Amino acid sequence: MQLDSHSLMLCFMSHISVLLNETIDALLAHQNTGIYVDATFGRGGHSKALLAQLDQNSRLYAFDKDPQALAVAQDLAKEDSRFHIIHASFADLATSLAALGITQVDGIMADLGVSSPQLDQAERGFSFMNNGPLDMRMDNSSGPTAREWLLSIEEEALANIIFKYGEERYSRRIAKAIKMAGDIETTAELAELVKRAHPKWEKNKHAATRTFQAIRIAINKELDDIEAFLPQAVSLLKPKGRLAVISFHSLEDRMIKQFIQKESTLPEDSGWGLPQQQVDSRRLKKIARVSASADEVKGNPRSRSAWLRVAEGLGEI
Repeated sequence: MQLDSHSLMLCFMSHISVLLNETIDALLAHQNTGIYVDATFGRGGHSKALLAQLDQNSRLYAFDKDPQALAVAQDLAKEDSRFHIIHASFADLATSLAALGITQVDGIMADLGVSSPQLDQAERGFSFMNNGPLDMRMDNSSGPTAREWLLSIEEEALANIIFKYGEERYSRRIAKAIKMAGDIETTAELAELVKRAHPKWEKNKHAATRTFQAIRIAINKELDDIEAFLPQAVSLLKPKGRLAVISFHSLEDRMIKQFIQKESTLPEDSGWGLPQQQVDSRRLKKIARVSASADEVKGNPRSRSAWLRVAEGLGEI
């Protein structure tokens, strides 16, 4: 079932998908048929655009942890028999697909980080821009909230996380202030506390930006999930299958860059000065690194920090 322009428009109204055309073009460089994966369904923008280009024999499997995203995905599954939603993290990619009999795919895409609807809904507790309960869970049906997590973590460990995941130079001052405050119930309380503890704000950036990012990454295990996801994705790709990953901050992009670099580079010689038979263990070929156009940034400021990295599985068809 092909989705018409009206259906696509309804999907995009609540969430503008970043680097949409670039991602779909990258995935479908060789064909418009096969088995594909959307590792981060979100509100379905990339999935619906991909389905609109795929033929009737294709299948698309999508992953998400967010119950609200799952509700949108279940509606799409009712509309389009080619689509299947899986309630799981993309860290469980290979296991979840194997349970459905899928061991190889033609393309995998992922749009990392928090989605616009999650940021915009105060009750999800992701943003200091919208006051709400301090939650930050992508799967808000399980696990500790940010409020509970902050109560349980030691000051030194918190400081290390804010420094590592937020790249915040004043992490120790901020962690001390958080732990001294005790039970912090709302995003506004946390933002104000960090602002008071922060001695020097970056121009055009809220003082709490890096701290909120660090806490969100930690409680959702975002970087751990990416580390688990990438090798599984490569092992699933058919020869000439495409991997397309969108990231929004330097920690994510660095991980993806280094992984693709490692998987697309010949191993170095042993260095002993003797002829060695070099084993070619490369599994990927680097294709592109793409940023949003000026027009896209103007229409969707969130795309300003986005980078799309594309790689291709190696081997003979």
